[in-house]
Amino acid sequence: MIKVNFRLPDGEMKTVSACEENTLMQAAVSNGIDGIIGDCGGNLSCATCHAYIEAEFRQRLPAPSEMEIAMLDCALHVTDDSRLTCQVMLSPQLDGLIVTVPPLD
Repeated sequence: MIKVNFRLPDGEMKTVSACEENTLMQAAVSNGIDGIIGDCGGNLSCATCHAYIEAEFRQRLPAPSEMEIAMLDCALHVTDDSRLTCQVMLSPQLDGLIVTVPPLD
């Protein structure tokens, strides 16, 4: 199991366990993380799973695809740390991952 730490907009940290075969979005949705919705079910056709990945972990991820970059244009509060969680596949290299959920407004 992979441990993922979600920092919620109010500053609370919630740690969940997820299977290696899951996406970060699946881990968030199945564990009731508010603010990561995944309306499209992980089909890369919305930006409702947008979140921020801590710098130390961003280097462990493949670069976002052109399609992911285009979809991030639909998200609010996009920064260099932004990723669509449906595009982040969990792996042992991401154990302890810290993800910040963006504000809802």
